[in-house]
Amino acid sequence: MIELRELTSDDWPLWRELRLAALAEAPYAFGSSLADWQGEGDREERWRSRLEIPGALDLVALVDGAPAAMATGVPADGYVELISMWVGPAARGRGLGARLIAGIEAWAAGRGFPALRLAVMPHNAHAIALYRRTGYTDTGEPGDLLPDGVSREIVMAKPLPAA
Repeated sequence: MIELRELTSDDWPLWRELRLAALAEAPYAFGSSLADWQGEGDREERWRSRLEIPGALDLVALVDGAPAAMATGVPADGYVELISMWVGPAARGRGLGARLIAGIEAWAAGRGFPALRLAVMPHNAHAIALYRRTGYTDTGEPGDLLPDGVSREIVMAKPLPAA
């Protein structure tokens, strides 16, 4: 059974578990590193703070009660940004990514946002394919500069239906 669950700051241990797993398994997919969130960075107040971004929605997907995937929608300047998207290897191919995206989209549309946007690493072919399958297109806008000093993130967007 697959269940989507909205998190609060009291769910920080669950978020921590998934985020650390994501950073360890797919370091190429994120702007922050596992080292950023370990050691001094691994503090309860920091995890709680991450789940208290004003107006944001943090979702996890549970498969048979076990945490398997995560995504966050954060209100920005006239749109919602999809961040922290990850599906664990054992749960891939079950549609969890699309379900999380649909959950964030429905939430954003229900709040009157006209679009959902995201940034994805240019070499993350699986994520780019998922975003394209779910209706996202490349905006052509330059994303953040990557550590190589040459490459940039790809910025993608999808208009949302009016609520």
